[in-house]
Amino acid sequence: MCGKALQWEGFGVFLSPTDSPVNLKKTVEFHHLIGLNLCLPEGRSSLCSQWSMKNSNRQIRKTVNRRRKHCFSCRRTEAESLSSNQLQVSAMWLYLAALLGLYFLRRWYQERQTVENLTEKYVFITGCDSGFGNLLAKQLDARGLRVLAACLTQKGAEQLGKTTSERLKTTILDVTSTESVAAATEWVKGCIGNKGLWGLVNNAGIGIPTGPNEWLTKDDFAKVINVNLLGMIDVTLHMVPLVRRARGRVVNVCSTMGRLACFGGGYCPSKFGAEAFSDSLRRELHPFGVRVSIIEPGGFKTPICTKLVEYFQTVWSRLPSDIRDTYGQQYFEQSCKLFQQLFDGCSEKLHLVTDCIEHALTSCSPRTRYSPGWDAKLFYLPVSYLPTTIADYVLTRSGPKPAQAV
Repeated sequence: MCGKALQWEGFGVFLSPTDSPVNLKKTVEFHHLIGLNLCLPEGRSSLCSQWSMKNSNRQIRKTVNRRRKHCFSCRRTEAESLSSNQLQVSAMWLYLAALLGLYFLRRWYQERQTVENLTEKYVFITGCDSGFGNLLAKQLDARGLRVLAACLTQKGAEQLGKTTSERLKTTILDVTSTESVAAATEWVKGCIGNKGLWGLVNNAGIGIPTGPNEWLTKDDFAKVINVNLLGMIDVTLHMVPLVRRARGRVVNVCSTMGRLACFGGGYCPSKFGAEAFSDSLRRELHPFGVRVSIIEPGGFKTPICTKLVEYFQTVWSRLPSDIRDTYGQQYFEQSCKLFQQLFDGCSEKLHLVTDCIEHALTSCSPRTRYSPGWDAKLFYLPVSYLPTTIADYVLTRSGPKPAQAV
């Protein structure tokens, strides 16, 4: 054949040596397109190799470009997906913040609503000789409520009567005596008539004897528990029918020591018991429309705190010599210093506590628990939620060490 000579033999393609470069190039491209084997004549193999290499490079570049476009598209899709997820998370936190804001706004509004006809409400308060009870009686009397104040001594009752209005009435009450509690209940019934008792504030309490448990006796524990826990229970059981009649309030003054026991003696066990009694009482009286609130103050300078250091020295002086040798004089002195530091750090703003009690008595939406004092909010209550080993370390790391400690 003259000119172009193309032969098909099976899967082979044969080209004539006289083919032009253009035809040869087209033939080679056709070979790549249909995937046939190409047999090149002599003298044209190097030219065809160059065309074949250029064609391969062109295919590689196309493949790389397609992959780049695909990767770019994937990255853009991933970026859009990530951005969408971030927007969803941001929206979720925004909704959560809005819900919390609405909750606290609603709570703030409800707590500001006060009970009507407060001037016709009767409130019975125990432990009005001094401290929280004395200030609360004056505060509620100034608010216009009809206060029935129970004092331990006649002197305390007379002093309170001189500084308040004629609405306030006083009586003598020893919460450790059932006969005294029964007599006070009958006195309250005569004062309130058929109206019922709107508020019962169990405030009476003592803090001593206190100290390391090994230094104390059973009677030391019983003395504190009889006032702080059993006295509260006895007064409440006598007064609850009167409170239920008025669908009123019960406010029990407990302590942060009822959540976190920081020292020995009967004070902390009595406050833990008061917390448990208040919790069960709240659930039982809820169906009757009676609200029960717990007050958990931090450290405040009341007569309970002023006598701690003094009585601590009394307890030390009566100890047997073997126990004093076990703990050592240095332990006693460091403990006295620590108690004094705790007392010096106590707040003098007793109104923070009485304001909480007043709110529990007068608000349409009283809280279940009040924790007046920054030490209560920022130290005692947070530590009470820590694991036991961590709480033990926090409370004992700076405390004194006994002389015979291992």
